[in-house]
Amino acid sequence: MTPTENTTTTAENTRKTVLRSSLGILSTATATHGTGRDGDIPLPRLPGFVESAFSPLAYEASRLCLAERPGDGSRTAVALASTAGDTTTADLASRRMVSGRVHNPLLFMQATPNSVLGYLSREFGITGQMFSLSTLDAPVTELLSMADLLLEDPEVNRVLVLGVELGGSERLAAVYEELADGHGHPAQALPADAGLAAAVLLGRPGTGTPVSVRSAEAYESNGDTDVDGTGTRVQPGSIQGLFDLARLHRRLLREGGSHVLVTDPRAPAFTLTVTADTDTDTDTDARNETETHAHQ
Repeated sequence: MTPTENTTTTAENTRKTVLRSSLGILSTATATHGTGRDGDIPLPRLPGFVESAFSPLAYEASRLCLAERPGDGSRTAVALASTAGDTTTADLASRRMVSGRVHNPLLFMQATPNSVLGYLSREFGITGQMFSLSTLDAPVTELLSMADLLLEDPEVNRVLVLGVELGGSERLAAVYEELADGHGHPAQALPADAGLAAAVLLGRPGTGTPVSVRSAEAYESNGDTDVDGTGTRVQPGSIQGLFDLARLHRRLLREGGSHVLVTDPRAPAFTLTVTADTDTDTDTDARNETETHAHQ
């Protein structure tokens, strides 16, 4: 990148602010299956959901987050982000239909991302608002922005945000090509049966949240999105930014200080900072300062 290009990128990033105020991170969790990465887990069994990793992984990441910080489900909202949703189930249902086989209503039900949110609400007594989002932008940006908005509601004091991403398939590649319209958003390079999920439980600072996150009003970017030296580079629409946030959350709990999370040179950045206020309120039990996770 030339000095002129770098100056332009930095100037653009200076103007981008997503969060109107800081958010507090209550807990984070991640789960992966079939990716070939260290920490892959067997696919959890989820009653009523078959064939696909989408809903089981969404549930597992959410369960870990909520188990670490139990709270009032009536004051908890949920937002799920996925670019293409449960393409595994959609593929299977389509193949059955084209081959003339009897339609399976279970496949229609679970192909809708809201299905697993309904299961979550029943299991954890969550009666707050629930949303499903689809975006080719950085899901971490969309989800933090949604949490910031939902926490303006005085009836909500916690928001569970989660992202789910499935491996590649012909349908998924076609979806990316159609949505991206030649703007350089490739399908994710994952095995077809792979799946990833990441969840973050958020509140406002001062509610027993030792780490806060806010918009970084200015930061420098040289195009490198490898935030922790793992060699992972973020593709647009990928939930990798949520994995990076969870990783930084763990690091800050151990080491303190602050760190800027840059998910993509074209996307907003966020500053994660350890706060002095670690007291819990009546909505949460005493916290376990080691983040619960199914994926390192």
